[in-house]
Amino acid sequence: MLAKDIGIDLGTANVLIYIKGQGIVLNEPSIVAIDTDSKRVIAVGTEANEMLGRTPGKVKAIKPMKDGVIADFEVTEIMLNSFIKKIKAKNLFSRPRILICCPTNITPVEKNAIKEAAERTGARKVYIEEEPKVAAIGAGMDISKPTANMVVDIGGGTTDIAILSLNGIVSSASIRIAGNVFDQDIIKYIKDKYKLLIGERTAEDIKINFANIYKPEKKEKIEVRGRNLITGLPHTIEINQEETQEALKESVTKIIKATTNVLEQTPPELSGDIVEKGIVLTGGGALLKGLSEVLEEELKVPILTAESPLTCVVEGTGTLLENIKLLEEDQ
Repeated sequence: MLAKDIGIDLGTANVLIYIKGQGIVLNEPSIVAIDTDSKRVIAVGTEANEMLGRTPGKVKAIKPMKDGVIADFEVTEIMLNSFIKKIKAKNLFSRPRILICCPTNITPVEKNAIKEAAERTGARKVYIEEEPKVAAIGAGMDISKPTANMVVDIGGGTTDIAILSLNGIVSSASIRIAGNVFDQDIIKYIKDKYKLLIGERTAEDIKINFANIYKPEKKEKIEVRGRNLITGLPHTIEINQEETQEALKESVTKIIKATTNVLEQTPPELSGDIVEKGIVLTGGGALLKGLSEVLEEELKVPILTAESPLTCVVEGTGTLLENIKLLEEDQ
């Protein structure tokens, strides 16, 4: 059987894989559980994520991607191999061509590390594309014309901001403030204010299902369980929505500042296009309640959220794989 082209969104929080002609075939957390004594891999992806914060001492749940780049080369390779094997079970294909996305400001060394990790999984050819460009394509933006399109892609490890025109990036920025930092902000706020230690999964749950950063309701409350740092015992507190706004304020301000800087570097002709078309939000962070309203208020530009922000990047890889010539030109 012929090799199929694969698109991979190698994210800090999740890995999504697209197979040309089949669509998205895998969406799992970027986590590997390893037995520290025997160095044996116990679980990868969803199964490993369920072990996060609940493992015995000798089992360690590792997140090999940090801030959109490979923090642990060996574990990333194990994870990629495992995912590619998983989808191979459904489709017997020989050595595929692989397209991988990366943040805009990664170094050539980091780019090579991503390329090598993919090559060692058995790829025939590896293409690397910048994430905001692929996210814009996945969000349905036509970046081939001489008009400006602006995208703010808030992932797990990085927020990538870019203005695109004629299939290229005109100006861009990548900051290491995104979904994972939001989780840490919530953990820190609750620890400082209530002397209560909560886990990453609890913080993520608050971020996704409760937090609101635009006109939050003080009356809206949620119970939070954790460990009291003074007594060491399990304890439950209540927090309101206003507190989540307070916890996330600093990080959101940094995203606004980075977006403003990119807008300031843009040629005036293209700025006019952005005022008219607006800015498109992609990535999981785009789902943070109130974010689009806060950005619109601060930047004085219309803010639109992509139809499926979580899958924009991987869907963009699918579009690019259909036009492989565009990829060949870029490399």
